Amino acid sequence: MTAYDDLLAFQRETEALSQVAGRLGWDQETMMPDGAAPQRAEEFAAMSSVLHARSTDARIGDWLGALDEAKLDDVAAANVRKIRRSFERNAKVPADLAKKLSSAASSAQRKWAAAREDEDVAAFVPVVEEIIALKREEAAALANGANPYDALLDDYEPHTSGEEVAAIFDAMRPRLVALRDKVMGGSQPDALDHAFDEQKQMRLSRKLAKGFGYDMRCGRLDKAVHPFSSGSGLDVRITTRTSARDPFNCIYSTIHEVGHACYEQGIDKQHLLTPLGQGVSLGVHESQSRIYENQIGRSRAFTGYLFDEMSDVFGDFGVADADTFYRTVNRLNKGYIRTEADEVQYNLHIMLRFDLERDVIMGKLEARDLEEAWNTRFEADFGYAVDKPSNGLLQDVHWSCGLWGYFPTYSLGNVYAGCLNTAMRAALPDLDLDLAMGDTEEATTWLRENVQQYGGLLKPRDLIEKATGQAPSEAPLLSYLEGKFGAF
Repeated sequence: MTAYDDLLAFQRETEALSQVAGRLGWDQETMMPDGAAPQRAEEFAAMSSVLHARSTDARIGDWLGALDEAKLDDVAAANVRKIRRSFERNAKVPADLAKKLSSAASSAQRKWAAAREDEDVAAFVPVVEEIIALKREEAAALANGANPYDALLDDYEPHTSGEEVAAIFDAMRPRLVALRDKVMGGSQPDALDHAFDEQKQMRLSRKLAKGFGYDMRCGRLDKAVHPFSSGSGLDVRITTRTSARDPFNCIYSTIHEVGHACYEQGIDKQHLLTPLGQGVSLGVHESQSRIYENQIGRSRAFTGYLFDEMSDVFGDFGVADADTFYRTVNRLNKGYIRTEADEVQYNLHIMLRFDLERDVIMGKLEARDLEEAWNTRFEADFGYAVDKPSNGLLQDVHWSCGLWGYFPTYSLGNVYAGCLNTAMRAALPDLDLDLAMGDTEEATTWLRENVQQYGGLLKPRDLIEKATGQAPSEAPLLSYLEGKFGAF
């Protein structure tokens, strides 16, 4: 066997073990009994140790050194590029630190959930304090004297810096605020005021998931506190949540996670269990979930279909017609929760988190001051005060489970989705005729062929540029939002 063959065979085993670790996480969030949490933390730590040892195995360096990269085809070269990047990156993090992080994050998730339930920030502070200390240590090891926040961001959105993200956000913020103030200064439709059977919500969500192309033979839909997608290749699972008074929470959480899942299911199967067999970045991943949820799922055409479906399932639920339903789906409203925010205000939630987490990793903000910093910034950005911790600092699980540098990828996903939507609409001028009948096949096929099939073959921004013919920019997203909501 050649050095490349040996390297890839070793990597396939690592990828398989990583999928097993991911399944532990899925189980923890969906079906694991509460009493199993201490043992699960040890299981995660053990898997982390095994994976870290494999990712830093000296043989990887030997195989990489023995390669004649000039003779590699595009797929092999991309695999080598990603393996080399991972090897060099992981070699900077001590094995003991990786194990501590995995164990602490596993324990912290349950402690966060309990603190959120009890509205108890004091219980949460020492938990996140430990995570912060470990993440700062990891960031310093990875940065090797460079910017520590960029070192963490690079794990989720390679080849992107905090300064680049800040520049995009600075360009977006004033136009988003102006649009929000204009729309909310006008008339808004009433929110839904009806009881919606939660079992019926789940049945409708399963129908919609299949309609958007999610292959249930290789996946499943369950409920969780915080909706998520897990896995890749032939086992991609999603979760959603229900609320008796808000079916949109369930419906659009499902469509959102289906976007993530279809990305993983749409990757060319030749990349299965290789470094290219997963989404190339969190920003590109989020572009798929957001374009499924918003530009397709909240479009005037698709909401007309959804109105008929909901009327069939729930009967008369107090909305007069499809036009009113479209505005109800897309209504702007005051609220605290990022995952429930409308398209106009969502990115403002992300900007808040981005600024806070960057200050934390850079040592400008400590865990004990996070709640005050959050509440002060929220009131300045949104014009009203946080009413309780579960609507503020305690609403997201990310920082508890060690995902520092993750949040800006949500807004980068929106930016990429704006670019993709413009290109997709140009390529499919009659798309709304299909969406009005609930047929998403043309849209999802275009996304699969232009984005999803490549997996990790291309770099994130190169992939978006290849799909759209233009370098990524916030301009298409802002034009889309102003065109859509400016007409309300």
